[in-house]
Amino acid sequence: MRVLVLSITAGGGHNSTANAIQTCFAEQGIECRVLDTFEYSNKLLSRAVSEGYLFITSKAKLAFEEGYRLAEKRKRTADERSQTRLNGRLLSRKLRKYIAIYDPDVIIYTHIFAGIILDVIKVEHGLRAKTVGILTDFVFHPYWEEAIHLDYVVTACDHLLCQAQKKGFSTEQILPMGIPIHPKFAKQEDAAAVRRSLGLDPHRTTLLLMGGSMGYGNITETVEQLYRVDRDFQLIAVCGSNEKAKSELDAMEHRKPTLVIGWSNEVDRLMDAADAIITKPGGLTTSEALAKRLPMIIINPIPGQEDRNTEFLLNQGAAMAVSETFPLDEAIWQLLSSPRRIALMREAIEQIRRPNATENICSFIRELGEQNTHFPTASHKNN
Repeated sequence: MRVLVLSITAGGGHNSTANAIQTCFAEQGIECRVLDTFEYSNKLLSRAVSEGYLFITSKAKLAFEEGYRLAEKRKRTADERSQTRLNGRLLSRKLRKYIAIYDPDVIIYTHIFAGIILDVIKVEHGLRAKTVGILTDFVFHPYWEEAIHLDYVVTACDHLLCQAQKKGFSTEQILPMGIPIHPKFAKQEDAAAVRRSLGLDPHRTTLLLMGGSMGYGNITETVEQLYRVDRDFQLIAVCGSNEKAKSELDAMEHRKPTLVIGWSNEVDRLMDAADAIITKPGGLTTSEALAKRLPMIIINPIPGQEDRNTEFLLNQGAAMAVSETFPLDEAIWQLLSSPRRIALMREAIEQIRRPNATENICSFIRELGEQNTHFPTASHKNN
């Protein structure tokens, strides 16, 4: 059995999802390749998308927000001459040859633009492989309706079925299995023991501040706001690859017990140590937090899909969100002043957390692929 995962570098979530799937299959001895679709099809386009996404989401948020809103509001069309399908047709030629040579039994895609290319190939040329799309956020992004000819779509939970139907998918196509995360987030260590190993007070309320892998947002200013909260707690501040933020935090006077960390591959243990997390609402980070049963305080959402993630988590009762009129210090004060509020948020989290998403998705794909497996073609034997 062979599996091909198509990803696109636009932020880290799509590649993280692809890597989680590949790692799971590797542990099962199943052949699985990850292919950056734009990088393979057109390197200039890949660089433009990757660098452009980073620039516009950090330096031109309003432009990104407006573009996303326009994409949401655009008139839906099944016209094969739509710009997205025309682009997909141009990019499909090289990818179609790759698929023919590798001849996978299942193709997974973690970004809708890869899905559109795959949809074009299936409609115009046919496709032996079964196809599975994976949402990496708690929303169907714009353009997902242009991949309805593919077989299945994995969603964060069953509450997205209504959105799926509006996009044109049938109930049978939707698999509410969750966003794939590393299996270590399904495990839970004792909070006091982890705090002790980190040099923290094992019995003090602990908040975890994260800005994503790149340390997004003004972390120093956020810590200053937290120090103004008239409640007793200790803080873990994760700066990611933001070396400037880490240097600033290392140099500042800490008015509450604070552990400053740069980039870490032990985020799962840091979450085990925490009572709540303050984070931007990326699909992967929030899925990891849900797996760890952590109430969330949402800050600095990237306009577009992260706004939609925020809406979803608020409507489910799993998070609070700061705003200009509801600043972070007030949100933390309210949360820490109400044990009942925290308990209710954890009850809500139980309804939507999917800690075993990766394992369950891979099990489904394995069964799907085994049903579709055939003897290798001559082209594959010679590859």
